[in-house]
Amino acid sequence: MNEEQKTVLEQSADVDRRAFIKGASMSTLMMMMGGTILVPSRDAIGAEAAKHPNTPPVKCGVIGCGTWGREIVAALGQLPNAPITAMCDTYGPYLRRTARRAPGCKEYEDYKELLADDNVQAVFIATPTYMHREMVEAAVAAGKHVYCEVPYGQTMEDARAIAMAAKKHPKLYFQSGLNFRSDPQRHFLMDFIGAGSWGKTAMARAQYHKKQSWRRTSANADQEKMMNWRLRKETSLGLVGEIGIHQIDIAGWFIRKRPIAVSGFGSIINWNDGRDVDDTIQAVFEYDGPNLMYDATLVNSFDSDYEMYYGSDAALMVRGPKAWMFKEVDAPLLGWEVYARKDQFYKETGIALVSNATKLTAITEKAGDQSTYTDTPLRYSLEAFVSNAFNHQTAVKDFIDTYGDDESALLDYLKDIAKTYLPAANYVEGYEATVQVIAANDAVRGHQRVEIKPEWFELS
Repeated sequence: MNEEQKTVLEQSADVDRRAFIKGASMSTLMMMMGGTILVPSRDAIGAEAAKHPNTPPVKCGVIGCGTWGREIVAALGQLPNAPITAMCDTYGPYLRRTARRAPGCKEYEDYKELLADDNVQAVFIATPTYMHREMVEAAVAAGKHVYCEVPYGQTMEDARAIAMAAKKHPKLYFQSGLNFRSDPQRHFLMDFIGAGSWGKTAMARAQYHKKQSWRRTSANADQEKMMNWRLRKETSLGLVGEIGIHQIDIAGWFIRKRPIAVSGFGSIINWNDGRDVDDTIQAVFEYDGPNLMYDATLVNSFDSDYEMYYGSDAALMVRGPKAWMFKEVDAPLLGWEVYARKDQFYKETGIALVSNATKLTAITEKAGDQSTYTDTPLRYSLEAFVSNAFNHQTAVKDFIDTYGDDESALLDYLKDIAKTYLPAANYVEGYEATVQVIAANDAVRGHQRVEIKPEWFELS
């Protein structure tokens, strides 16, 4: 094994976001428990896809070629309109390894050189959390569309600076890396939730369980310290921030409230290797009524990751690309049940829910174990970014060519245009999610309750 191979060696227990996004196959088990899988119809999917044909290419630059940066590069490689023209990483082996996926792209070790490249229209910032601010501010100053991973930063100050940079440059398209916001499965579920199908919200629960060290190795001590930024409090928001932000954000979206406080606890249970970031945490978010209980551990893999929502009429489980409904025996009829197939699972009756463009219709096919949506939330998110960035820059140009550079009128015009974009997290949603996990991380570290003040969400 040569020196380069040693420096890029990553233990098998490293963060596996692909497993987190895809989830496990649980249909059979859920049905045995009385669950009903919730799936949109093929007609609905086809109609949705037809709304969004591929746009012309947007030339992309990727900043950060670590584990998640490589995932982004791999997903962009599946899109026909997202040529990668440049990549950047300060660590040569990572840069060379990732650049092999995009033959012909330019390789930079300084992100400022990438931003100065006129052959880059949009950038993906996949660097450690604490580096995001300076790169976002430089990217918008250079006139690039920006896709920024979450959390935005380690501090409220950095997170607000990123959101304000996006707000002050409306001619550029900005998207947050909250990939579940682009997931068609969750948008389908939002319609289901909006119908009041689970009744009054009682509580919610989410978890991430995966035995892994989060530690990476390198022959170079300085580089190894850099690679293990997640393990140090000075550079990381820990499990609740670096992983939990996605599930916490989606829970708030489903519950349709902001948390007013969060209590947290954390410990180093297993990985006593010099880190000061907890390997097991619990957090309880208060939503002025229902609470969200979130837990994450790097010590045990049992039960993997999923979200649960408990209502007075039904419970909803979301695991990877699928979801199941468990109705209470006293739940009122909502009307759509007459269209749905009813199946017996032991002594429970499950109601299969299918949607199309206009109504719920009877199911004639046998319930299967295959997900309707085969792509990952990351793929949908990147597809949305490329499409929306092109349409945004086209709309800006068309407006200025026709009406001149009136920023107030342009903002109103872009608000209407944005309604036609593919679903994606904007800068406000990314900021609010970051605020919540910063507060949660403070609660976890201090084993305390932290009030989340309404003014923290203000951007001015």
